[in-house]
Amino acid sequence: MTSTNGTLVRVSVETKGFHTPAEESDRVTASLCTCSSSAMKMNEDTLLEGKRVVLVPYSAEHVPRYHEWMTSPDLQKLTASEPLTLEDEYSMQSSWREDSDKCTFIVLDKQRWEDPLMQEQECMVGDVNIFLTDPSDPSLAELEIMIAEPSYRGKGLGKEVTHMMMCYGVDRLGVRKFEAKVGLDNKVSIAMFKKFNFHELSVSDIFQEVTLELTVDETLRKQLQGDMSLMKEREYRKARDSRQLTGH
Repeated sequence: MTSTNGTLVRVSVETKGFHTPAEESDRVTASLCTCSSSAMKMNEDTLLEGKRVVLVPYSAEHVPRYHEWMTSPDLQKLTASEPLTLEDEYSMQSSWREDSDKCTFIVLDKQRWEDPLMQEQECMVGDVNIFLTDPSDPSLAELEIMIAEPSYRGKGLGKEVTHMMMCYGVDRLGVRKFEAKVGLDNKVSIAMFKKFNFHELSVSDIFQEVTLELTVDETLRKQLQGDMSLMKEREYRKARDSRQLTGH
């Protein structure tokens, strides 16, 4: 669940087939259709490099910074989360990495990350997750995006990460429909999704949220696949080891 103003957003995503391998303020949640839960571990050695962000798999070295984020009462309130101990956070990370129905990236500040003297955890600004939500229906999952660092909010990073994951979903997972549920007071996120040509599907007075939808037609599919080529996709371990060697 995300937005650029610190409120939560839920996004549903529907896919048609799997083609190729490959929680908090600013957070987007999504449901996505794939034909195999094993696809969710595809990112365990995947690094995606955009213009201003780099997405890397969530590993144990990221846990302390993530745990620090989640001690924030504001993030706990926004995500309806209970505070965890650091030990519990490590267990959670390990579980996420081992589960075949979860795919988690940590969002890094690319400019800081390009400095080999900068530790990776010092570059962290948020996270993005894709995970299945209904064991009886492997076609549904959730995508969550969080920009946790206050100084990075409102700068368009949430939009960039959302676009990257839309490209990744369409090109790697065969996504064909996106649906976003956004709090009615979350004007920034609503505007962001409308820039991606989402349209209003329904409004719930009970949950105080609007549902936005985007169908990926052939024209949009080709556009997003083309945009995917603008990102660099690399092996994470090799990139990490190279940074560490250069930094020494």
